Amino acid sequence: MVATLPQRAGAAAPAATRRRRSPWAVLRENVVWVVAVLALVYLLLPNLVVVLFSFNKPNGRFNYTWQRFSFDAWLHPCSAPGMCESLSLSLKIGVAATAASTLLGTMIAFALARYRFRGRTGSNLLIFLPMATPEVVMGSSLLTLFVSTGIPLGRITILIAHIMFCLSYVVVTVKARIAGLDPRLEQAAADLYANEWQTFRRITLPLVAPGIAAGALLAFSLSFDDYIITNFNASNASITFPMYVWGAAARGTPVQINVIGTAMFVLAVLAVALGQLAGRRRSR
Repeated sequence: MVATLPQRAGAAAPAATRRRRSPWAVLRENVVWVVAVLALVYLLLPNLVVVLFSFNKPNGRFNYTWQRFSFDAWLHPCSAPGMCESLSLSLKIGVAATAASTLLGTMIAFALARYRFRGRTGSNLLIFLPMATPEVVMGSSLLTLFVSTGIPLGRITILIAHIMFCLSYVVVTVKARIAGLDPRLEQAAADLYANEWQTFRRITLPLVAPGIAAGALLAFSLSFDDYIITNFNASNASITFPMYVWGAAARGTPVQINVIGTAMFVLAVLAVALGQLAGRRRSR
């Protein structure tokens, strides 16, 4: 018992020292977590406001001040005139632009990452131009192109414009995924007498699939959210959801806009969560 007393006294000293640490010392040790939480709160605060005001029942036309709690907007999401029509148009254009840009962007990414050809450097530069060009310049340039060629403004011109700027983001995302692949895996498949199509289908495509999915989600979010380029190339009969929201802000913002925003936010969070769960299961 006597031999164990110094050990107990020595063990108690660090515990007492830990209890006497100042708050500044604790803050310095956890400064990364504190900054991360503050940044997350800063990013999510507007979304939380949108969710909160989707349950509001304003007295007037503007949904800017809290009045009373109500489920009316959730029970009647299409009661605002023209909103569901604009939402349907945005979803249709977003899906079509995502499918086209993902297919073309994946093929372009493989060509730029795997092959050496004349003009490859210039092609890489041209891919980045839509990402670096201001949307006002891009929208007005596309409008000039469509008017000079006699293409009537409407859904087709919006779809062409969305495919054009979504294509760059898909190419960059998928190309980064391809660059990170281990070439020894494909070489091992070739050593096991797999032909090019079998290697691509069983080895390359499953490894590149997360990058393709990320590019597709990014393309859909950019297409659904775009206002500036769409406003330049749309007609009076092709009003997308962002254009409807902008126009409604002057007349009076209906609560149903917050309902649609909340639903899209929840769907995006669920998609990210499912992707994380699938990735963890695959790694296990």
